[in-house]
Amino acid sequence: MKKLLSALAVSTVALSGAAQAASVPCDTAQLIVPWKAGGGTHVIFSIFEKTIQELDVTPKIKVVTIPGQGGNKGAKEAASAKPDGCTLFAIHQSAVTSYLNGRIDFQYDGFETVANLTSTPDIVGAAAGTEYSNFDEFADYAKANPGKIKVGATFGSTSQFIWLLMADKMGIEFSYVPYDGTRERMTALLSGAIDMGVLNVASGRKYLEGGELQGFAIAAEERSKFLPDMPTLKEKGVDMTFALQRGIVVPKGTPGDVIDMWSAIFKQAAEDPGLLEQMDAKGTGVSYQDPDAYRAWADGLYADYEAVAIKIGMFKK
Repeated sequence: MKKLLSALAVSTVALSGAAQAASVPCDTAQLIVPWKAGGGTHVIFSIFEKTIQELDVTPKIKVVTIPGQGGNKGAKEAASAKPDGCTLFAIHQSAVTSYLNGRIDFQYDGFETVANLTSTPDIVGAAAGTEYSNFDEFADYAKANPGKIKVGATFGSTSQFIWLLMADKMGIEFSYVPYDGTRERMTALLSGAIDMGVLNVASGRKYLEGGELQGFAIAAEERSKFLPDMPTLKEKGVDMTFALQRGIVVPKGTPGDVIDMWSAIFKQAAEDPGLLEQMDAKGTGVSYQDPDAYRAWADGLYADYEAVAIKIGMFKK
């Protein structure tokens, strides 16, 4: 009996400022990242993993990568996991774009929201040897050569959606070349196999500063302090911003007290000075949202993306 009780022992979390404790049947939960190791999402949540390991909380988290299908393989596994608080999922807007492309039959609505955590704006980047060396030249070339510019994208993911939005707003056309993840797209861009692709400060800064890649504009409200000479898309006349909003969700049916427990843990991690310093160095902002605020944000995001997808013919209700 003692062995049975030990095997079924639950963990409780004691957090300063948290009035409740929740029971989960694990000391360490798996946090599924649905892309290969080394990509931006893996790097960011590895920082959260290390930070939470150092906090006086239980349970801890362990990042587990389950790549494939443009992030959808890991999403399916997370969505079907037992809703006991021992499986978490790292999510961003690709959940919506994959749904709108028909690659998966759920988006944020297939999970319980826990916490929205970080924002990483995209950079419109190009290979070093293109016929255009700044945004204006790129725009002129694209208009004069419809469909000639090859861009790398994970089909049905945000890395394609940003180009679809740009194409719609600028009245231009691209040719899309499929790659499964950030690393593959970066390799293709560096080798010149594609003409353009999205970057961010974390993945592209050293290549931009070294001249191996070109950065034409950042899809943020303001210029990056790390790349102060790079204009925003809005400065170049394209009225849009585009940033990956990375957060945490859990399987449908996870108890409310467990969701609140994890939300409190991630809030504490998001306020850690060491984590904030590391995120800042990667050009990623930290802006915590609790479960209710995150759900409202996700619902609004879906409505906005659905409207655009219908307009450009991606999604038919």
